[in-house]
Amino acid sequence: MAIAEYDLVVLGGGPGGYVAAIRAAQLGLNVACIDENDKFGGTCLRVGCIPSKALLESSHLYHDTKSSLSSHGIQVSQVQLDLGAMMKRKDQIVQTLTGGIDLLFKKNKVVGYRGRGMIMGPNLVQATVEGKPMELKAKRILVATGSKPASMRGVEEDGVRIGNSTMALAFDQVPEKLTVIGGGYIGLELGSVWSRLGSKVTVLEALDRILPGMDQELSQLAQRVFARQGMEFRLQSWVESAKVESGKCVVRCKGAEPIVSDRVLLAAGRVPLSQNIGLENVGIETDKRGFIPVDGSYQTKVPGVFAVGDVIGGAMLAHKAMEEGVVCVELMQGIHAHFNYDCIPAIVYTHPEIATVGKTEEQLKEASVAYKKGVGNYGANGRARTLGETEGRVKILADAKTDRVLGVHIIGNRAGDLIAEASIAMEFGASSEDIARSCHAHPTLAETMHEAALAVDSRAIHSA
Repeated sequence: MAIAEYDLVVLGGGPGGYVAAIRAAQLGLNVACIDENDKFGGTCLRVGCIPSKALLESSHLYHDTKSSLSSHGIQVSQVQLDLGAMMKRKDQIVQTLTGGIDLLFKKNKVVGYRGRGMIMGPNLVQATVEGKPMELKAKRILVATGSKPASMRGVEEDGVRIGNSTMALAFDQVPEKLTVIGGGYIGLELGSVWSRLGSKVTVLEALDRILPGMDQELSQLAQRVFARQGMEFRLQSWVESAKVESGKCVVRCKGAEPIVSDRVLLAAGRVPLSQNIGLENVGIETDKRGFIPVDGSYQTKVPGVFAVGDVIGGAMLAHKAMEEGVVCVELMQGIHAHFNYDCIPAIVYTHPEIATVGKTEEQLKEASVAYKKGVGNYGANGRARTLGETEGRVKILADAKTDRVLGVHIIGNRAGDLIAEASIAMEFGASSEDIARSCHAHPTLAETMHEAALAVDSRAIHSA
């Protein structure tokens, strides 16, 4: 059996794993990263964030070409969809970016293994690489195995008619009717893709609102916008079963008539990939949901074994995993590092986009925190008018006593880019006054942030 020795072996090549491996190598460690997939990049890069955003952009351009260009004086006729070309573009983007990780590993002298890894001891990982067994001895082990789509009792997934987001990223034709189980980020994004391309999309959500956990005002606005775009929402719908019957997908919800469609997307959240990686071999137990408990340094109860990303819980976001990976290896090397979990932005890449960072109004009320609110509307913004994107608003929540920004919530065009200013402001402990006193270029969408900051103190200039 081949044997190799490293300072750090990273189990998992997704955002948390490959970023941690590169940063550790930059700090002088001899690093190996092992992932069982044929490409590094994890769910995010291979079958998640990147391919979904490629399809969101392509489908948005297609929809705009059919319905919105005439108002700009651009007349287009006989617009046709080439789904194969759209999918090819998506695949090429994924191929380029996954190949980029290989180049980064080579540049930083990280040894990448494509194979199945198993923890056998605090300092030992056994791997099967290209069908051959090998041992990786390590001073430290970092678990970054990520997560997978959650299944649901009664939903019979076949990966063709009924399946998760991976399936919905690769349909070979536009389904006439698509049923989406779950009104969260993934369901709404992929539902938007296929709705724009011509599907009749029905979203089923067990709760009384979409986007649970997000600021409720924004989620209500979003639902109204998406409904106008043609998506149907059935809230408080408890799915009892979904199966293929006579060539059609049939979804049955408690107390309602069956829903018949061509495809069913199950988007009911994600669960950690913590099973079958050898945790039991070193005495590490997960919690009841499968997450790995860690301390403030991301170390498990076993010295020398660490974990980051989706597998430890919290926000299941690629950028959260990346930051944890960096902080984890920097702490290993004695560098003072810290991750502020109150400043993690989250984005829904629908149209309009939805972006949020910090506390929601509901959370502040529940915690009995007195706050002030300021709103800047896209409709009063010159840049939004020129773009034809007047649907949206920026909401800033600030502490009533100190004026420190506690949360920012945006729905509107390019909200995902605008939220960066809010995240940085909060990271530096800024007040709404700080944002209001900062000169924002004109005309830009960022002026909606400026206007919201002014509105916190009831001194908005451009809003009626």
